[in-house]
Amino acid sequence: MVQGRLVFFGELLIRLTAPGNELLMQSPSLSLHVGGAEANVAIGLAHLGHDCAMVGKIPSNALGRGAVAAVRGAGVDCTAVTLHPGRMGLYFLSVGAGLRASEIVYDRARSSFAESGAEDYDFDRLLAGARLLHLSGITPALGPRSAAAALAAARAAKRLGVPVSFDGNYRAMLWDAWDSDPRAILSELIGSADILFGNHRDLSLVLGREFSGEGEDRRREAAEAGFAAFPALKLIASTARHIVTADHHRIAARVDLRGGAHQTAEVDVTGIVDRIGAGDAFAAGVLHAHLKGADVKAMAETGLALTCLKHSLPGDASRFGEADIDAFHGGGLDVRR
Repeated sequence: MVQGRLVFFGELLIRLTAPGNELLMQSPSLSLHVGGAEANVAIGLAHLGHDCAMVGKIPSNALGRGAVAAVRGAGVDCTAVTLHPGRMGLYFLSVGAGLRASEIVYDRARSSFAESGAEDYDFDRLLAGARLLHLSGITPALGPRSAAAALAAARAAKRLGVPVSFDGNYRAMLWDAWDSDPRAILSELIGSADILFGNHRDLSLVLGREFSGEGEDRRREAAEAGFAAFPALKLIASTARHIVTADHHRIAARVDLRGGAHQTAEVDVTGIVDRIGAGDAFAAGVLHAHLKGADVKAMAETGLALTCLKHSLPGDASRFGEADIDAFHGGGLDVRR
């Protein structure tokens, strides 16, 4: 696999899910998974053979230790996930079915990660020799201290010449919970990025303008505006999702470069088991192909493969390898022996 450590800065979360398609609290049991936007991408890339390292904070208790053990067990180096006062971030999921959408309830306020700040991380040391830094817009949305830490990480990466991958992951409820300026903060983070995971809506937010086209034309218009506003950007990747029912979606993937773009055909994804983390799986697929030096078509198609496959897998992260991607593209649905 391509050499060079990939560094991921973000919060580890514990997910508690109601059984089957039950509502939360319908019965007295919940299943547990460990994830987090950045950790999900790290796990996805680790399963594709990349050297991945997580940076973050956890509480000194069984929940924090268990979360680290789960991510480490998925092949991600967690040496730089260290102890900090606070609590473990949680979220609760009720999986939808038919015409009922899934529902998420967050319980992450004042977590160890959200309470940590830029002064708690030596990013120059943590990023030394790294091939890539991956961040998401969830980290700065958690509060002023985590926002300062995200900005410090991006600034250190640019100072050290480490490429930055940034997933917009806009969460209005998180930003609205404190006296925030998401447009200014996200603009600086996107301005530091070489790779952006986001669509025309994300770019509308930071650029303060609407894009009038339809479908592919609107996405290209938004990408060109993003490239013009942020000179460091080299690649913008996004998915388009049409929801038929809770367990039947149609998904297409797109990658824009300054000199061209590729949008995949739409794929029907049915019998959905778990859609949580599908966007992170897409990011892992695009980054995997990008790091191998693949062209724009291969990046979009690899991202599409992993995001579609993730819908078949319980939990937050993609755990698929090259053989699974090849089987997806080959239409191989028979048992592999």
